[in-house]
Amino acid sequence: MGASDDDLDTAEQLRWGISRLASRLRAEQPGSAQPLTRLSASLLSHLKHSGPLAVSELAAIEGVQAQSLTRVLRDLERQDSVRRSRSSTDRRRQDIVLTAAGEQALRDHVRDGNAWLAAALAQRLSPAERGLLRLAGPLMQQLADVEAESPAGQEQADGGAARRGTAGPL
Repeated sequence: MGASDDDLDTAEQLRWGISRLASRLRAEQPGSAQPLTRLSASLLSHLKHSGPLAVSELAAIEGVQAQSLTRVLRDLERQDSVRRSRSSTDRRRQDIVLTAAGEQALRDHVRDGNAWLAAALAQRLSPAERGLLRLAGPLMQQLADVEAESPAGQEQADGGAARRGTAGPL
């Protein structure tokens, strides 16, 4: 079943709004001595909201090969933001675990962007509009959880790993 013209228009407006807001939030990030890259912040966020994940699961979420995360994860380990541990269910598996230092680094990373966004919400939007956005956040998370399907309607080759590891907000 194809999308209606209204749904396509809504999708275009939503994508543009999300893209512009994401760019603005990146511009509002703190300039700390050891800033997080977009990928580092994303990995820490996934670990915060999904719990320990294997490197292969993190790679599937990010849409990259596991080898592409080697340097980033090594840097995060050196910063004591993550640690590796053996899985309690499969001793062959190594999980990446968020540390207290990693959670603090993530909080520091998003603090200024969140402060800017809260001020912008209060300055530009009515209480009713802010209420709509409060509802929109979980709805957008639901959309992010929709399984990607091939044209034949089959699930992607990752077996749903991207959905299982979908993170919440930074």
